[in-house]
Amino acid sequence: MATTNIHLLLADDDIDDCNFFKEATAEINRPIAVTTVNDGVQLMDYLRSDLSEYPNLIFLDLNMPKKSGLECITEIKSIRELNDIPIVIYSTSLDRSVVNHLYDVGAHKYIQKPNDFNRIISVIEKTINFLFDEIPAEQSRDQFIIQP
Repeated sequence: MATTNIHLLLADDDIDDCNFFKEATAEINRPIAVTTVNDGVQLMDYLRSDLSEYPNLIFLDLNMPKKSGLECITEIKSIRELNDIPIVIYSTSLDRSVVNHLYDVGAHKYIQKPNDFNRIISVIEKTINFLFDEIPAEQSRDQFIIQP
């Protein structure tokens, strides 16, 4: 088990989903800190603020007000200081053409939001394990979506 905190940043406009996400991370046997923002503008403002340390991983909803998740990932990938932060899309939709586009623009994983609390725990844990414990090789499109 890792001893250093993993800092997750969740960008999601659904407050209930944010609360379930935080509760789920508390069930994972790792030291995890979660920061939430509720729209794309808040996300980019947070990332551009004077941070002493960037988050280890961003969970990004696609359908947010003010600035969409797709706009955010495109912007993040264009900023040298931010473009190495892994981004996991965390969305209710699962449109294959959108998923393929997100793979092409540099998202690391795609999760369709589960509607079951235990599955939320499972996908978050799988994502963390994959990105922090395994050595991610170049992944294929068929490994892009994380299933609970």
